[in-house]
Amino acid sequence: MGMNRRDFFKVAGLVGVMGALPGKAQVQAGRGGFAPPPLAQAPAKALAQTPQAYTYFTPAEAAFVEAAVARLIPADELGPGGLEAGCAYYIDQQLSGSYGNAGRWYMQGPFGESAPEQGYQLPLTPRQLYRLGIEKVNAYCQAQYGNPFDQLSTQQQDEVLAAMDGGKLPVADAPISEFFNLLLGNAIEGFFADPIYGGNRDKVGWKLVGFPGVAAAYVGVVGNYGQPYQVEPVGIADVMQGRAQLDEHGHPIHTPLAKHQP
Repeated sequence: MGMNRRDFFKVAGLVGVMGALPGKAQVQAGRGGFAPPPLAQAPAKALAQTPQAYTYFTPAEAAFVEAAVARLIPADELGPGGLEAGCAYYIDQQLSGSYGNAGRWYMQGPFGESAPEQGYQLPLTPRQLYRLGIEKVNAYCQAQYGNPFDQLSTQQQDEVLAAMDGGKLPVADAPISEFFNLLLGNAIEGFFADPIYGGNRDKVGWKLVGFPGVAAAYVGVVGNYGQPYQVEPVGIADVMQGRAQLDEHGHPIHTPLAKHQP
């Protein structure tokens, strides 16, 4: 696959961001080809107040996702990548909440053949798709290379991810291409979302693209035509915990970006 940071941003601009019970997911042929296991409720957590420990992924699943996001958004000369930004932790926390259980999705079907522009059409919740997809891809890697995905060489990992992306990974009874799309979309979210949700650690994603974060007042700089607006990004937690200075209207006052930052 060999994706570098610039390749990633090209992909990120094209990708539309679209779990299961502990144990082995059961998939049976049916109307849509995939029958989901029973749903399980997981309590929502206040992400900014919890330790950064996985609450949904098993150790093997966490290792898979960490290795995958490290290859999908690799660290390079421009800065940290998906692993360092905490994308795996972001995904875990999303799966632990309502998103992972498709709490606000219509999940009644009918399921079957669909057109790409219809978006996600599976009867599997995100939790179920992650658990099933990781299990199946790891089984393929074990059979093909003698190790699970996270223990493969980076070249082998790129080969597997490219095959998943192209729908060419020879895995039965699992929608691997859809799993890849969800994984990539969630990794992108974790790299650019507000750090309060567990990813974008140290605001590395925002600093990389020059995003200032929480909205500020720009009246004093609107006339600075052609001048980059390079400031320290401000996150939600910075405002809530009093780390960001606010003006009289409650807007964050951004400070110039430190010189050591990329």
